[in-house]
Parts: sequence; C-alpha cells; structure tokens
Amino acid sequence: MSDPLDFASKAVLVVGGSSGIGNGIAQAFRARGAEVHVWGTRRSASDYADEAGSDLSGLHYSQVDVSDPAQVDAAPVYASLDVCVLCQGAVEYGRAEFEREGWDRVVQVNLNSVMDCARKHRAALGAAGGSLQIVSSTAGYHATIGNPAYGASKAAAIALVRNLAAAWAREGIRVNGIAPGFVATKMTRVTTDNPERLEGALKRIPLRRMGEPSEMAGASLFLASPLASYILGQTLVVDGGLTLQ
Repeated sequence: MSDPLDFASKAVLVVGGSSGIGNGIAQAFRARGAEVHVWGTRRSASDYADEAGSDLSGLHYSQVDVSDPAQVDAAPVYASLDVCVLCQGAVEYGRAEFEREGWDRVVQVNLNSVMDCARKHRAALGAAGGSLQIVSSTAGYHATIGNPAYGASKAAAIALVRNLAAAWAREGIRVNGIAPGFVATKMTRVTTDNPERLEGALKRIPLRRMGEPSEMAGASLFLASPLASYILGQTLVVDGGLTLQ
C-alpha cells in the first residue's frame, strides 16, 4: 500500500512560508518529496539567514508582498498546483488596530490577500484536483483584547473556508483550514518574551505547553492527503485544548 503522506512529484506553494508556522509546513512537505515554493516579503532567501524559525533550504523562494494586490497579480503562475497553503498573517499591538490605518493593514493581509491568492491559484488547483488551505487562528473563535482587526479577520478567514469550499468543490478543489493556537513565532513574541504573560497563557492550555510549527504541519499534511479526501470546508483547530476553556 502506498504511503498517503508521500508527496513526491507534487507541487506545493506556501504563502508566508519564509518563517514560523508557514516555514514548518513548507519543510514538512519538502521532507515528504514535494517541490515546494514559498512566498515571503524580503528580497531573497538569504535575507532570512539570521531569522529564528526560518529554514529555506531546499525551497524555491519568491519575493511577493501579498499586502500589495499588484504584487500578487504579478507573481508566478503555476500551470498545476497540488497544494496551496495560505499562511500569511499580520498583527499590530499597542491598540493600533482600533485606528483605521492599523485596522486596514491587518485586514488587508489576513483577509483580502487571502482571497487574492486563492483567486490567483484557483485554475492551477483545479487542474490538479488540489488542496487549498487557509491558516487562520483560534482568535477567530474568541475575543482578542486589544486586537479587533486580528480577531475579526481570522473569523472571516474561517468563514471564507466554508464559502470557497462550497463554491469550488465541483472544480475538484478541496478547501479546508487550520486554526493554530499558541505557537512560538515572531508574532507571539509579545507574550513569549514576557515571563508573566507566558505563564498566564500556558495556564489556559490544558496540555500546558505551546504548540510547535511541526504540529501545525502535521495537520496540513493530513488535510492535503488522500486520508482527508472526504473532508471539505472544515477548519481544524490545533490548539492543545485552548478553546475548550
């Protein structure tokens, strides 16, 4: 019996795959034989050399700032794409998201650019009978004090999974999502760099630990595999039990 998690000869794109959760997902697909492309905002892969949680070895890197729709439109087009993981994300602290400028910046990345990328790769995914995945957050299920744009955009991304799944299933595209809980990335440093805040965060997680990018990658591999062939329009919560509270 063939390995359902063997992605040899498969083409994968991870938007936001230059670091953090996206990078963990990209490297997981590469380790299982896929040809993996990643999009990031810096000029070249070498610009991530000193970035913690970033390993671009063996990946095909392109600079695409998805906050700019023109750059998404001008980015590479793939004739056929087996897996597309949309893992871009933005957050602003200091209550900046309550102001129009902060709100717009976060929503542009976390929601608008997700639809821009999904639209761009629709034909390639349809040609391959592919898997489209939208990485949101458990913030889409609970209040995020101080970050209204982040919470609202992640809730909208979860709704987008359902809507695109229903709209594109007849084209052979399976759309699903992943909602990570508390994972150590540069976006969560405001908590991980503060021992008191970190202790409080861990107390809310039944497993009493943070998640790892590799654990988010496991969910992504599953959703892209034949094991999930009858799963459509679902967002898989991977949070160590955080949302059980």
